Amino acid sequence: MQSSANSHTLRARFETWLERERRQLQFRLEAALPGRREYPQKLHAAMRDAVLSGGKRLRPLLCRAAAEAVRGRPQAAAWAPAVAVELLHAYSLIHDDLPALDNDDWRRGRPTCHKAYGETTAILAGDGLQALAFAQLAAARPPVRARALLVELAQAAGTPRGMVGGQMADMLAPGERATPARLAYVHRHKTGAVICAAAVMGGIAAGANPSQLQRLRRFGAEIGLAFQIVDDLLDLEGDPAALGKTAGKDRRQNKLTYPSLYGHQASIAAARRLERAAFRALADFGAAAEPLRQLAGRMVHRRA
Repeated sequence: MQSSANSHTLRARFETWLERERRQLQFRLEAALPGRREYPQKLHAAMRDAVLSGGKRLRPLLCRAAAEAVRGRPQAAAWAPAVAVELLHAYSLIHDDLPALDNDDWRRGRPTCHKAYGETTAILAGDGLQALAFAQLAAARPPVRARALLVELAQAAGTPRGMVGGQMADMLAPGERATPARLAYVHRHKTGAVICAAAVMGGIAAGANPSQLQRLRRFGAEIGLAFQIVDDLLDLEGDPAALGKTAGKDRRQNKLTYPSLYGHQASIAAARRLERAAFRALADFGAAAEPLRQLAGRMVHRRA
């Protein structure tokens, strides 16, 4: 059991780490994106606004923290996958909000991309960000790690093992029978796959051995599912102003969620069990994995 003083020290160190990493990430994201004045300006403005207008930055932070857990110190090689996974995440949010999918008006407290720039520009902005994400990885060094990073993100982003497959299953779910297996597929693929890949890519960038990568994959899978369960709960009970997006839409759209299938208290308990399992996966990394542990705790206990 950690003492109160020790917990306070760990949190303070984590806040310092978080501020440093977010500041560097913002700088690198800005540098990776086309300039706002570069033709076609409307498209590039939409891309920049989608990426730079805030957000938790959890996926790139997981990537950075995983690399640090492997080597015990910050890893410059982990910046390329950190930037790539955030660009890919921004693309997914643009497309997820489109009228043909979730048809949402608000994201991060601002009008969604298609509301601000029009549906055509939003679709193309998402396409552009996805391509740019893979370009970041293709330029990573050494080339053997670049290939492994590309494969990891491509599988997590696509189908049948990734986000696109999960998104399709999520859209089909209201017309199909709700089962635990179907719910697990949606959550582990639509949201969990890219979160898991973020942690694994950090390990790849840092030169992790197979055993370390396996533990990071287990950590990412557990915390990715826990994150989506908490997202389900926040959609029911969260404050739209704090969330920065529309609340209650899962129920209105008859989405398949953990609370709808298992109930509120069982969903909370499931998220906590997954958090503990994620922590166990990090046991052999020791103190170097403290940023990963702190991030995992925030993902499960967040209010927005």
